[in-house]
Amino acid sequence: MGTATEKEPADLWMQHMRNGEFEKVWKLSDRAVEERAGKPCWHWPRHLQYIWDGTPLAGKRVLVRCYHGLGDTIQFIRYIPLLKEIAGEVIVWVQAPLLPLLKTVEGIDQLLPLHDSSPEAEYDVDVEIMELPHVFRTTLETLPAQVPYLHARPVALSGHEGYFKVGLVWRAGDWDSRRSVPFDDLISLFSTEKTDIYILQAGAESAGWKPGYGIHPGEFDVSTYAGVIKNLDLMISVDSMPVHLAGALGVPVWNLLHADADWRWMNHPHESVWYPTMRLFRQEKSGEWKSVIDRVAAELGKQSSSLL
Repeated sequence: MGTATEKEPADLWMQHMRNGEFEKVWKLSDRAVEERAGKPCWHWPRHLQYIWDGTPLAGKRVLVRCYHGLGDTIQFIRYIPLLKEIAGEVIVWVQAPLLPLLKTVEGIDQLLPLHDSSPEAEYDVDVEIMELPHVFRTTLETLPAQVPYLHARPVALSGHEGYFKVGLVWRAGDWDSRRSVPFDDLISLFSTEKTDIYILQAGAESAGWKPGYGIHPGEFDVSTYAGVIKNLDLMISVDSMPVHLAGALGVPVWNLLHADADWRWMNHPHESVWYPTMRLFRQEKSGEWKSVIDRVAAELGKQSSSLL
């Protein structure tokens, strides 16, 4: 595609997205929609399948398929109120663990559990949830970044009265191990004064947690997990579902990113256009977490010192 000196479309897409050049991204996406017309993709892994064929959604019964990860659904569910403004009906076919939480989202007419068969719904047009920014031709100025857009009742946490309450997650999914931080690299955080650190890592012990560090409140379903996060002063996590959940709930969240971070975090050094309560802490050198954790520890110390 093109000469040897030209970037491939996928590379251009990534470059434009990271630069916030969304208008250029959608031109590439428009071309992709045209080129794939009539080409089946049902035999591909679900998260690689494209759905939207460019059909306008206005006035239609729209099925929104959630084919990616839980964090992806949480990030892009923000588009549902916009979709409801133009669609005749909005049907969200979503991962079952998210069903109770997404009942708080405005604009959903039907909320159905995702499974491996066909959806039990009548619809005119369908779209994958991560295709909605393309549908709406999102720009940096029009991106729906108001929070909270998810809601949860706070869940009480045991700990020291008056202490700064911090949640901690250090391991992401296995598909990209670069996102995870070895637990031993985080030990310095636990010496922060006037701070209770809650171990919110799923499968904490198998992920390297050592009992005696922090408070482990147990394992939770997603809805209860949201309530736990809602009761925190701060969430610290690697790039995984919890950062999206905290951001969507409007809770302060520090996102620990490896050097070649995902496109959605763009090239902005410290802030996210998607979540106004989020701060980004990036690796300066691939695989090197020490300087990141040193910065986090210093910032956390500033937070706790305000309580002294």
